[in-house]
This record gives sequence, structure tokens and C-alpha cells, in this order.
Amino acid sequence: MNYFLTNGYQCVVMAPKKKGKKGPKLTKAEKARLKIEEEERRVREEEEARIQAEREEQERLERQRRQEILDRLEAKDSKRRGGELGELRSLLDQNYLAVMKYKNDVAQMSKWEKYMQCSDIPDPAVQQEINTFISLWRDDPERSVKTVLKQCNVALKLIEELATLLREVTDEEHIPKYQEALLHLQDIVYAKILNTNIDILKGASNSIDTETGNMQAVIKDDNTTLCLWANLMRNPRFKCLTFEGVGMGFELTKQLAASNIALRILHTNYDHLSTLSRMTHMKTTIAPPRLRTFFEDIPLEVTEEGDEAEETQEETQEDKPAEEQEQEQTVEEEVPPAPESEGAKHSESQLSRASMQHAEDGDGQIVTQVEVLVAEATPPPPDDDLMVYGEGVEAVDLRKYTPLGGVFYYELFHLPPQSYQVKGWEIRKMSDAGLKVFQSIAEKSNQTEDEEAASPLVGLSVNVPDAVVFLETPLVGRWDAEGKFWRMDGISGFSYRKHVREEEGEREGEEEGEGEGDGEGEGGVAKVSFKMESFYPFVLMQHTYANFPFRSWELRPVGKDSALFSINGALIDLCITIQGNQCMLQSEREVGLTDLFNKWMSAPDLQQAMLKAGINIFVNEHTDKFVTSCRKDPLMEHVVYEQMALFASVCAFSWSKWNAQCGPEHIVIKVCEHQGPDPAPEDLWNLYLVGAQRFQKLEITETSEVFCADHHPDSEFHSTFIHMLQDNMSHEGICLTRETHFLFVDTVQSLFCAIRPLMFC
Repeated sequence: MNYFLTNGYQCVVMAPKKKGKKGPKLTKAEKARLKIEEEERRVREEEEARIQAEREEQERLERQRRQEILDRLEAKDSKRRGGELGELRSLLDQNYLAVMKYKNDVAQMSKWEKYMQCSDIPDPAVQQEINTFISLWRDDPERSVKTVLKQCNVALKLIEELATLLREVTDEEHIPKYQEALLHLQDIVYAKILNTNIDILKGASNSIDTETGNMQAVIKDDNTTLCLWANLMRNPRFKCLTFEGVGMGFELTKQLAASNIALRILHTNYDHLSTLSRMTHMKTTIAPPRLRTFFEDIPLEVTEEGDEAEETQEETQEDKPAEEQEQEQTVEEEVPPAPESEGAKHSESQLSRASMQHAEDGDGQIVTQVEVLVAEATPPPPDDDLMVYGEGVEAVDLRKYTPLGGVFYYELFHLPPQSYQVKGWEIRKMSDAGLKVFQSIAEKSNQTEDEEAASPLVGLSVNVPDAVVFLETPLVGRWDAEGKFWRMDGISGFSYRKHVREEEGEREGEEEGEGEGDGEGEGGVAKVSFKMESFYPFVLMQHTYANFPFRSWELRPVGKDSALFSINGALIDLCITIQGNQCMLQSEREVGLTDLFNKWMSAPDLQQAMLKAGINIFVNEHTDKFVTSCRKDPLMEHVVYEQMALFASVCAFSWSKWNAQCGPEHIVIKVCEHQGPDPAPEDLWNLYLVGAQRFQKLEITETSEVFCADHHPDSEFHSTFIHMLQDNMSHEGICLTRETHFLFVDTVQSLFCAIRPLMFC
């Protein structure tokens, strides 16, 4: 813009406006194309909106259709629920009553046979008899080693029976009585064996070994191995000794080698010290009652007709004088009642009333089996620590670790005065005093830290007992006599040497541990050696749940009242063949234990034998504190185990990976109808979902990518597991399930409840 003057006027000359650049003009063809594209976009958007609306409508209709199907299936399930629950109740109660009658007949027959044997062995459940036995045996002066060991074996059987009574006791008043008798017997067994050693050591000079100049002796029976060594030469250069044939050895310090000492090594196949530790440091607990069968109102205990009269008579006898009770007891024992051929009777009217009482609730609605168990279940006890040791105590938790192979007692004593010869006469100092413990180390309170660190160590070495197997490197626990517990400190130079044979030949053993090894055990014998500040009783330990959790499991029927239960554990795979009420343990891995594998025994006996041998696949009230689990409802588990046992002779059951992903309120399990030694084909397996309200067949398979709880389109809902399975079973298979023997059903169920594979796999 420019400014200038003209004839006195100011003129403004505006610069010309710049015209904006216009794009090229669209041709008619291009305008037509754009219009077509716009129209196509509008049509496409309308089509997508229509498709989306149709899709949403289809989904809504599909949801509505599914809901209608679910409502129809649920209505159908609800309509037939009473009949299914009644049939299941009848099957469970029928099997339960038959099992209880059988067990009662066996118990009566065993009692009768024991009476006919006229044995002088007391009944541990009768306090008067066991107290009399303890008093007479304690005062018995017998010191012959063979006789005393036989007496100890009788006492050991009584101790086992008392331990069984303690596990099964339901009355708290009986616990102190059983514990007191058990501890008394354990103390006497130890004292009796110790007394036999006194006479042997007093005559040590008459049994000198020509090579070493000292006395050494080995005495062995089925439950006890006793090694005695007397240091007659007191040679400071003496270092170590291993007793031939038993594999137990020791290594002395120079101070001990020059001392007037005797060493006793006692290996007992039993472990009384762990029992003492549990009784001392664990809170007293009563064994939980067995989960009741379906619709039980009261525990179905089969009783004799005269049981109530006997209980009344016992209560009356408590008020009578002791002399009258003894007279009446003598008269009763002269003519015992013979076992009834028909077994014990049970009131069917009580069972019927109990069933009807729980069949319907107050509103007349039939409830499921799980709901009944949940309603009747008592709340679980608080999760308190049952081990009580005190503050700052380094004690072994006997819930987490299990001692195996018995106890090794290494003990030092002052050598008793020896006899000597004078002009053909043998002179010996007579004394009634027992063996005096030799204090091999000074009291720690009188030692400085430097003196304690410089104290020489004694060595110990033992062969691992043949009756146990260690799935991992064993641990050593030494006994603290003052605190009455095991501890793992104070162990050094540990060495574990094992010798393994494989099918293709022998290979060298493997050495594990802290110290250096001096070779392999020969003949397949594993050997443990270590050092301590002094000689203490010790045990070899293993993690209780080393074989948990399981990697997989399967129960496969192989014939009439026969099945194969396979468990793939964390460290070892096992198979249990079930035939009737008998079980046989098998394994592809060579682990020895000829008395355990390939032997028929009852399920409870097999469980105790496996635990004693160190092969644990069984759970207890502490397992979930140390093992990762699927966290399933135990009541729902029990319901499944009961019904799986009913069909175990026809159906194969197996683990599913979805069981760990379906939540604690559900259980997923694989099932198929199959019989025979060969595994079931993969296409026969079906997945089933178990819940508190219903059982259903799943649409997904084991190879599906994600878990989905949708039911199979061709399936229905059922209130029981067995009726759910029957939808996919043949008529012949269903008939076979009704012919299954009650002892087989009971054995399978007891194994399921003891192992709990649905929880720990």
C-alpha cells in the first residue's frame, strides 16, 4: 500500500489483490467417480452396520438359545435329582455296610484266634494288663542277650499296637494312658539292652581280638544290631575300626584312643526317639473322623447286639471294688463268646431315617451330596504351628523331614574293671553299678571359642539300611537329649557314597556331600560318613514330601475287581495293582526293597510299609503347608473319590491339565470306559467338570488352547458323577459296575483319599 499527495489531497493507492491458486478443474468423469466412491462408502458403512446388528442379534439369539438349553437341562436335572441321589445313596450305603460287616467279622475272628492261642501277651488297650506286663518285665533279672532281645521283640509289637491305638483314638481320655504305657515300654527296651552289655564288657578281657588286642563283638537279630568295642590296649596310635558284616564304623581322637573306654554302637530298626520328640513338642491332636458316606446322619459303626449292655456293665463295674471286678473278669474269660457267623447287625430303620432326614431340606428341595457334606462339616481347626520347641532352638521339624532306617546309637562308657588271674584264680571286682557314661568333651560352658574350634572330631560311618531307599541325598540329624529333639548342626565332613546297577551293566557310584570320599560302596551298598564333636545318637533323614507334587496319575481297570493305579511322582514313578482288597507295589526303577515291591498286602499295610521305607505318596494334615497344590475343596474331593471308586472296575480315570486352572470350586478329570492292560486310546477320553451344584461333560479337550467351562452340546447335567458317566457308557459296562465287589470299592476309595491325586497333581 502506497501513500502520496496530489493537489493537496492525500491519495491511497491500493496494491492489486493476489488471486489464490485454484486447483485444476475436475472433469465430469472424475466428479462421477468421486460420487460413486462416496456412494459405495455409504453403502459399505450401512452394510457393516447391518452385519454388526445381525451379528449382535445372532449372538443375543445364541445366548438366549443357550440359556433356554441350560434352563431346560437344569429343569430336567432338577426333576430327576431325587432319583439319582437316591440310587447313589443306596449304592454307597450298601457298600459301606458290607465293608463294616466284613471288618467286624475279621476283628471278631482275630480276637477269637488270639484267645484260643492262650498267649501271655497282654492287650495294650486294657490298662491293667499292660501295666502288669510292664511291672513284671521291669523286675525280671534276666540278662542273657538272646533272651532279652526276644522279650524286646514282644514289647516292640505292643508298642506298635499302642501307636496304632493313638492314631485311631477318638476319646481324649485314652491318650495319656496309651502314651504313658508306650513311653514306659520304650524306656524298658533301651534299659534291658543296656543291661546285657554290662556283663559282656565286664568280661572283655576274656574275649580279646588277637589282631588288635582289644575286644569287639557283634550281636544281631531282626530288629537290633549291637556292636561292642573295649579299648583294652589304650594305644594312642589306634585310629578307626569298622565292624565287618554290619558296615558300622568309628574313628577316635588320640585322647580317646588312649582312654579306658568302651564304645557301644546300637542300631535299632525302630525309632523311639522321634516318637518321644513328637509327644514332647507337638500339641496333642485327635485323629480327624472319617468323612461320612452320602447322607449319613450318624457314624455307621456296626455293633453287636450286646454292646450297649457291655458298656452299661463297664460303667457299673467302675463303682465296684477291685476284687469283685477281678473275680467277674476271671469268670468271663473262662468262656469267651464265639464269633458269630452272620457278623454284626445294623439297624436298617436308623439308616432309612437318616437318609430321609437329609434327602430334603425344610423347603422340600432335594440337596446335592456336596451340599450335605458342607452343611454337616465342622469348621477346620486354626492353622497353628503344632511344633513347640521354644525360642532360638535349631530343631528338626518332623513334619517336614522323616527319619528313615531306625536310630544309630553311638555311646561311650567307662570300661568296667576287668578280671585278672592270680595263681589260677580269676579275680573280679563285684559291683552292681551300671555303665557310666564317658564325657568325651569338656562342657561348652568351660570352653573358650578357640578351644571349641580346635577340639578334635570323632568320625562315624554306617551303611544305609537295606530296608529303606533315599530318593535324595540323606540328611543327618543328631539327638539332643536335653531338649528331646533332633538337630542338624554340628555335622561336618559329610559324605554319601552309593553304588547303582543298571540294566546295561554296572556303573561307578556317585559321591555326594561335603567331604571327600574314599571309594564306592561295594555290592550295591550305600554308605554315609561324617564327623561330630562327640558321639551322639543320630538318624538319616529325608524330605517327607520329596516325591510331591505328582506329575500325572491314572487309574485303569485291568479285569474284574482289578485295577492299576499309576503315579508319576517328582522323583520316582510307581504303580499299585489293586485286586480285591489287596495291593501290590511295582516300579520300573530298580530300588531294591524286596520285602515291599511285588508283595500283596492290604492298603493300610502298604501305606505303612511305604512310609517306613521312605517312598511317600500319601498326604496328611500338614502336606499343604509344604507342597504346592491345586487347592480343591476337600469335601468335593471326597464326593468324587467315592463315586470314582464305584466305577473303577469299568472306567479309567486320569489327570487333566485343566484341573489346576479351573479354580478351587471346580474339579476337572478325564474319564473313559475301558478295560484291559493296554492304555486307553486318546480319542476315547472325555473331560468332566465337577462342581458343588452339578456334574457336566466339557466341550473342550486336553489339547484345547484355553479353558472353557461350556458343557458339551450332546450332553446333559446330572446331580451325581456316576449318572453323568453313564450317559457315555455301554449297557454292559453299567451292569458291571453294579457287580463290583465292595472290598475293591473300599480299597480304591481308601487309596484315593490317602493320596489325593486331584489335589496334588
